[in-house]
Amino acid sequence: MSKELIQRLAVLDTPAVSDALDKLGIVGQCAGIMPLDRSFNLAGKAFCIKYVPANELGGTVGDFVDDLGPDDVAVIDNAGRLDATVWGDLMTTVAKKNGVAGTVIDGVCRDLDRALEFDHPLFTRGNWMRTGKDRVQLEAIGVPVIIGGVTVRPGDLLRGDINGVVVVPAARAEEVIEVAERIQLTEDTIRAEIQQGAALRQARERAGYHRLQTPVA
Repeated sequence: MSKELIQRLAVLDTPAVSDALDKLGIVGQCAGIMPLDRSFNLAGKAFCIKYVPANELGGTVGDFVDDLGPDDVAVIDNAGRLDATVWGDLMTTVAKKNGVAGTVIDGVCRDLDRALEFDHPLFTRGNWMRTGKDRVQLEAIGVPVIIGGVTVRPGDLLRGDINGVVVVPAARAEEVIEVAERIQLTEDTIRAEIQQGAALRQARERAGYHRLQTPVA
């Protein structure tokens, strides 16, 4: 995936990307997955990990983290589980050292203090202290996973900000980003006109706002 596409995605806000996904008929909004700090931002490509409940042999957490690199987002499917964490202090430390773009979990993490110290973006269903060791086990790496009801495939792009997380399919990344750029530029133009005294309806008409919108049922 082109680094240039990731850079273009990084300057878009998630509402603009969400609107572009809607316009193109793509489901990519991860329900219930939110930043654990309002300042967290991420943009990068998906490195997918899937956990399942541990069997009688038990299991460990985090063995994959050394494989993560710059522009990677650790995308962890723990089936929304809230009673066992799958990301913590040591993993954050490695991720920071390796330049990892962030972590997205359908589930929970712990050691939020370290993520805040290192400014490592965490987007999850919450944080709690109880370890996932011997409660979960790694089922697969590099397979499609489900995050907040959205299928994420290895190499898909993710954008996260104060509003949540959106997923852009790799095969349609250029298309989605182009539409989102037009939407964001149009809304910036409308905002500027409103600040100069225009009515919302008038500003929207001048900017051709309605041509960029697609009604969603």
